[in-house]
Amino acid sequence: MSSKKKSAEEKEENSENAGNAETENTNDQYLRLLADFQNYKRRTEKEKSDIYAYANEKILSDLIEVIDDFERALSHEDSISGSYVEGMNMIFKNLKGVLEKAGLTEIDALGAGFDPNFHNAVMTIAGSGYESGTVCGVIQKGYKLQNKVIRPSMVQVAE
Repeated sequence: MSSKKKSAEEKEENSENAGNAETENTNDQYLRLLADFQNYKRRTEKEKSDIYAYANEKILSDLIEVIDDFERALSHEDSISGSYVEGMNMIFKNLKGVLEKAGLTEIDALGAGFDPNFHNAVMTIAGSGYESGTVCGVIQKGYKLQNKVIRPSMVQVAE
């Protein structure tokens, strides 16, 4: 009778251990699933915020070409009547204000150290009066949307 009692107790203990192992396994699976879900939520929130931040990137990069055209036209203001130039300047400032409100900023290149993340070196110039590795001329302005470069500046770099 005592051996039967021992074997019953052992069976009960073994089933209890199996139940604990199964509970631990279930808890572990639950914690992994919870961590995966939290990572998924973080990733989708980041993707959503990136979409909102850079949703206008395509249209802004197209409008940069319009800004270039305005700047080229206004650079010849000597040969155009005063009121026409004044009106064009007002429209140009208004356009730039709208684009800046949307997060577009010009990359300041002239006199800055050459940075391949922001500048595209087109040529080097010797004896320009600038320190070596410094941008000494801007051929085409560059622009950033928020902190992302959407067009690097095309520059001349001092040797």
